[in-house]
Amino acid sequence: MSPKKASGCGCSSVPISLIIVILGGGYWWLIHLGNLKNIIKLLPNIQQAATPQMTPAPSKPEKEAKLPQTETVPTSIPTPSPQPSLSPLTPQKLPLLQTPWDKKAIRGIYLSRYQITNNADEQTIRERVRYYHAQGINTIIHGVWGNGCTMYNSVVMQQTLGYKSCPNQFQERWLDWLIDEAHKHRMQVHAYFEKGIKIDKNSPIFDLAISKKWIVPGVDKTYAGIDQYVLDVESPEVANFFQKILVEFVQKYPTIDAVQWDDYLGYYAELPGKVDRTAHLTNFVQQMIADMKNANPKVRFDLCHHNPYWAKRYFAADWLSWKVDRVFIQAYNDANFKQELNYAENYAGVAITDNQLHHLKELVNNTKIKSILVFPLTGKPEETAATIKKITNKN
Repeated sequence: MSPKKASGCGCSSVPISLIIVILGGGYWWLIHLGNLKNIIKLLPNIQQAATPQMTPAPSKPEKEAKLPQTETVPTSIPTPSPQPSLSPLTPQKLPLLQTPWDKKAIRGIYLSRYQITNNADEQTIRERVRYYHAQGINTIIHGVWGNGCTMYNSVVMQQTLGYKSCPNQFQERWLDWLIDEAHKHRMQVHAYFEKGIKIDKNSPIFDLAISKKWIVPGVDKTYAGIDQYVLDVESPEVANFFQKILVEFVQKYPTIDAVQWDDYLGYYAELPGKVDRTAHLTNFVQQMIADMKNANPKVRFDLCHHNPYWAKRYFAADWLSWKVDRVFIQAYNDANFKQELNYAENYAGVAITDNQLHHLKELVNNTKIKSILVFPLTGKPEETAATIKKITNKN
């Protein structure tokens, strides 16, 4: 048998020096020809081809690549706008439609100065204001003067006549409460100078006026059954007294909305003697208004009188020359009611009594009548106000 060949590749029989020469030559060849670098670069490419490419989510939005302009408009995916957070809805009260009555600038009622006598307290006065507000009234025309004296404590009265007010019992702050409560309800208060420059024998100043010769000779019989006496404003002393009273009032009550005088600011045509007192009365009123405006320019001077022809012809009241702020035409007589309305349409409004309430619907629907004032001739203003509400609600 032949001897067995040794297993393996036979590398052990190759001289080791030859192996070193071969390895060294190969390394020199790779270095100098740059093949090593190419092999190194090839390895990552081989790895990338074998491994799926994963793009990490960008931390900031990438700018969208600009596409070439073509005739086709690219379709963009709409981005939903952020929705505002919803809060509970509060139901809104719709404004009530105004009725013809609501549209009247002044819906007034007269309250006599006696309404606050017998020491009417604050609660009574405030509740009274709220009651009239509930009846649709927006203006209270309240008596503050009458028969020659004030229904508030007056320094002018004290200095001129020796006492501070009418002898009636009333709370000192009654008018403050009335104005305050009215303004809370967006109502107005107009101070009513009842009886104006006239007094009767029951006036606390009657005897004093006689002794001072403050009274025009004769009796004023403008209204049947009532004998009135006219304080003569041609007398500087009388004129000065009234002017001081009015100035004091608007300073004492600076938030009053207006003062109002009526046809008692005038002379009776049938007083003895053919004396034209028109010019004197005009001068007096103009000066009184000027003094009042100087003391408190915010207060309006209103007049509720007969139409200008009757006022001048029978009362020497040429109120067109007085420079008053507003005039309301009295229409207290049914006999000439239609004629008076023709005048009222051209001025601030009309005044009626509760005896003319059957005309109220007609007046409310007349858009030319800007304001309506009601005088409770029966002396029951609460009932009158309730009747007004009943009529106007049906309108």
